[in-house]
Amino acid sequence: MWIWNVDTDHLAMDARGYLLWDVPQSEELSFEKLSDKIHPADRDRVREAFWSTKAMTGDYEIDFRTLVGPDVRWISARGTGGAAENARKEMTGIFIDITGRKQAEEGNELLAGEMSHRVKNLLAIAAGLTKITWRSSTGVDDMSKQLTQRLIALGRAHDLVRPLPGGQGKAALLGDLFTVLLAPYDEDGAFAGRIRVAVPRMGIGAKAATSLALVMHELATNSLKYGALSVEAGRLDISGSLSGESAKIEWTEHGGPEVKQAQAEESYGSRLVRETIVSQLGGTIAYDWSKNGLLVTILIAVDRLNT
Repeated sequence: MWIWNVDTDHLAMDARGYLLWDVPQSEELSFEKLSDKIHPADRDRVREAFWSTKAMTGDYEIDFRTLVGPDVRWISARGTGGAAENARKEMTGIFIDITGRKQAEEGNELLAGEMSHRVKNLLAIAAGLTKITWRSSTGVDDMSKQLTQRLIALGRAHDLVRPLPGGQGKAALLGDLFTVLLAPYDEDGAFAGRIRVAVPRMGIGAKAATSLALVMHELATNSLKYGALSVEAGRLDISGSLSGESAKIEWTEHGGPEVKQAQAEESYGSRLVRETIVSQLGGTIAYDWSKNGLLVTILIAVDRLNT
């Protein structure tokens, strides 16, 4: 609780007020002196509002920030002015600590902004996928099938986006992402167990997860059509390693039919993979078309994986 004399600028508070403002009770207070603790960005606004209450009748309220050491605290000043108070030149009211509520509001705003950003990104990616799929499709049914599969791959990656403990990343574990995305290609009876994933335990960010989902889906689709996953004896190994500031991912196919380099590089899916690695992840991708099977080597900067 507080009482403020607008003529003398003398301010009196109860014991809880002194604790809230972090000032000693033995200190003589004035509003001008107390306002030094108000956050610089709010100080002029609060001073103007307080001095304007001299002629105010009725309820008044203002929220502002204070600085207590390095910490920011939110306070709501509320009071009531009337004819009697104006005659005595005194304003009365209360200070309420609303730091928790303001932090919750800021957290909700941040979450809403992040969700809006992610939705816009996903819509932009979906629009790009639609255009690419239309160019590479032989008909409406083929386009519908390809586009649905690509969007499902994005959905699987999006499902993994979550905070990780221990500072491992902002979205998903790299191994979990690959395992979930490739599970549909390795789930049928005699074909099960053909895909093996062995990558370092590391977290990746939401943007990187979305980009890698597209890359893994395109590589797996091509393998299912033309590579190791197109035959029963074929196998796929995905391995990874860290070297300094770079992460290397190797996609190694075994036992599939021989695929000619020109044949594979003509597809829009292959172009999508290259553009995603270079533009979205700032990395490089190299293909080795050997008779033993395709080897794809992807290099990505670790800091890009955390985005």
